[in-house]
Amino acid sequence: MKNNKKPFLPGDLTTSKKIEEMIRVNHAGEYGAKRIYEGQIAFTKDPESKKIFKEMLSHEEEHLLFFENEIANRNVRPTALQPIWHLAGFTLGAVTALFGHKTAMACTVAVEEVIDEHYQSQIEDLKESHDLHDNELYLKSKIEKFRQDEINHKKVGVDEGAKKILGYNFISNTIKAGSKAAIWLSKKI
Repeated sequence: MKNNKKPFLPGDLTTSKKIEEMIRVNHAGEYGAKRIYEGQIAFTKDPESKKIFKEMLSHEEEHLLFFENEIANRNVRPTALQPIWHLAGFTLGAVTALFGHKTAMACTVAVEEVIDEHYQSQIEDLKESHDLHDNELYLKSKIEKFRQDEINHKKVGVDEGAKKILGYNFISNTIKAGSKAAIWLSKKI
């Protein structure tokens, strides 16, 4: 019978260090998402748009609360970049909302596409770990649930016309690049 476990190489993170990074970056990401929706809510004029953003915000607040508890319970250092994500998230939400409902939805779709891939990667990493305890299995189940919420947000954005705006690819690619950079930075800093 073959052993499918990958060899541990110098520089590889232990499972506990991977979990710390996951919690730190997910906490930062959910905080950033909360701030994006707060910016969109603050600058959206349309009551129906506000309603949609408030619903998505409620999911992000649920996710954030979970990761805030994980930070505290596992004694994980949060990212030092949170003040930047505080301002950047709100600004991104505000600017996209000022350009209209579909542009704000394009922001949602772009961010959620990155988060979908990010969470799926974490789920795969956790599946490969053979030394998970109950609390890591619980973490994996929460990430799977949160990923579904993010996929649903992305679907709402598409259904609301996100991809129909002029310059969608440029806006989407710019936001995706920023989101990927924020993920990379938040893991370490």
